[in-house]
Amino acid sequence: MTAVTDEGSGQSRGRTRAPEPEPGRSPDGGAAPGENPGHDQGRPPGGWDDGLIARRAATASDEAAPDETRVADPADDVRPQVEAYVSSGSPLSPRLDALRELVGLSRARLDRTALAEAGRVLDEAAARQRLSSRHTVVAIAGASGSGKSTLFNSLAGTQISETGLRRPTTAAPIACSWTDGAAGLLDRLAIPGRLRRRPQAGGTAADEALQGLVLVDLPDHDSAAAGHRDQVDRVLALVDAVIWVVDPEKYADAALHERYLRPLAGHAEVTFVVLNQIDRLPGEAADQVLDDLRRLLDEDGMALGEHGEPGATVLSLSALTGNGVGELRELLGRFVQDRTAATRRLSADVDAAADRLRPVYVAEGRPGLGEEAREEFTDRLAEAVGAAAAGQAAEREWRRNAGRACGTPWLRLWRWYESTRQPGGLDRGGLTAPPEEQLTARQRVEQAVRTVADDAADGLPGPWAQAVREAAVQGAQGLPEALDELAGRAMGVGTEGRDTDTDSGVGGTAGAGTGVRGGADQGHAGRGAKPPRPAWWPAAVLAQVAMTLLQIFGGLWLAGQIIGVLEPGLLTPALVMLAGIIGGPLVEWSCAAAARGPARRYGQEAERRLREAAAACGRARVLDPVAAELVRYREVRERFVAVTEFSTTGR
Repeated sequence: MTAVTDEGSGQSRGRTRAPEPEPGRSPDGGAAPGENPGHDQGRPPGGWDDGLIARRAATASDEAAPDETRVADPADDVRPQVEAYVSSGSPLSPRLDALRELVGLSRARLDRTALAEAGRVLDEAAARQRLSSRHTVVAIAGASGSGKSTLFNSLAGTQISETGLRRPTTAAPIACSWTDGAAGLLDRLAIPGRLRRRPQAGGTAADEALQGLVLVDLPDHDSAAAGHRDQVDRVLALVDAVIWVVDPEKYADAALHERYLRPLAGHAEVTFVVLNQIDRLPGEAADQVLDDLRRLLDEDGMALGEHGEPGATVLSLSALTGNGVGELRELLGRFVQDRTAATRRLSADVDAAADRLRPVYVAEGRPGLGEEAREEFTDRLAEAVGAAAAGQAAEREWRRNAGRACGTPWLRLWRWYESTRQPGGLDRGGLTAPPEEQLTARQRVEQAVRTVADDAADGLPGPWAQAVREAAVQGAQGLPEALDELAGRAMGVGTEGRDTDTDSGVGGTAGAGTGVRGGADQGHAGRGAKPPRPAWWPAAVLAQVAMTLLQIFGGLWLAGQIIGVLEPGLLTPALVMLAGIIGGPLVEWSCAAAARGPARRYGQEAERRLREAAAACGRARVLDPVAAELVRYREVRERFVAVTEFSTTGR
């Protein structure tokens, strides 16, 4: 008498039960040996054991049976050892955390299809880690007629899966569990209780090593029934390992290599490739076929576990005669007792997901905004806003003010007269830039934004390059108007600060800066904000007044002598008048020469202020959003590196 174990709950009831079922029938229920698992006909009503019925039957049996006193034998305690999945210090947990963070950071930039596989891996990893860590689920897969069901029965030691000449023979996955406590894993595979079996109890050392193995026989992957292939694909995505059974006729089948072995090359450490039916090959033909199979696997990119290197296990056997089955059983025993298959499978899944995400995370070169790109962007904005023209206008304004303060009154009067003779001479400074120049300036700004966006996005993966360009374009909306506003503020010019300018002649040039009215103000920056006068200006003005007074005094003196009011003596008044006539232009020329340096510095300062205003505006509206997108990309790139850092497949 033994304790009844509930496969669905993983807990022992401690009641007596009926004698052990015959080999081939699972305590969870199932068909008798040789029965077709895909069909239910011919099954007696009381022959099923789906867990709930068994518990009710056991309860009724306990109530009917007389009380017995017995001492439980520790050897009879088959209490299932079910534990939460523990990674045993492997790097899988930090990789899963990094992948989870990567998906979270990327949702706003990548579409769902790009992240679908990563999300599936995270969901399946979480589901597997909640289940038993003492069980290893191994699927047996193969083509029609490869003998996988025969191998499944040979490993189980009893007839569980139906074999025969009819194709397809296996219509649904059928499982064989060597120990209790695997109900959650089988529920995850959607294998019903009627298709869950137990192996023949052999009691050998090989059978002891297989404790914890859950073997699943799959339908043919090349079955004519599409539903069978769907079941194979579904189960292969959930099991911890897979045994591929090939035969001498179909071992090189393109459907097997292109659809399964090649895409699953990264899962080599949890893959067995078994060449079956070697009893049909004469002499050394089995070794030749096995070598050719290894060659094909190598071409598929699947690492082979030879000379102690991690990789797929490749061997030959005959499930019909039993030749080589013992070796496979021994290899499976070591594989199961290692209890790392689930970790390696999940790690390979993470590698595969990361490999699919590589094109959207790995950049070519070192993308980003370099100092050269920033300077070029600033230069383009300064050119568009007319910083150089505004600086030149400010310099001319400074020199003009110096001429007004230190120039001769006769020359200033002549200039005024000439300006009145030119059409619109007094109103030239109030003219804004022509529409075509405004359009050209706006195009300069747009071109500067496109250029800096392309430089920043150069080498980035497609989605992140698009995000950088969108951030730049969105920030550039209203940039010309903002440039004018900030430029006018930096130059100390308001909308009411416009003045007439008779000599600058740069209203159109500066007005072309951004294409809005602020350019005209920038053309008169010197008039809107009066340039500071140097300390020597009062002395120069006094000298110019003295020269003018000399001219007037000398002229009046000569006039008085001519009309006879004063005594004759032309030399002295002529010299006085000549000194004033020559001294006035000389003072003006000296002031102009002395004003060149301050005027140049004043113009350079005006250009610098306007350039800085344009750079600040461009930085706030374009460069900062672009830099923020680049920072986000670097964050996800670091998470991607964390996902691939501890790859076990070398990807």
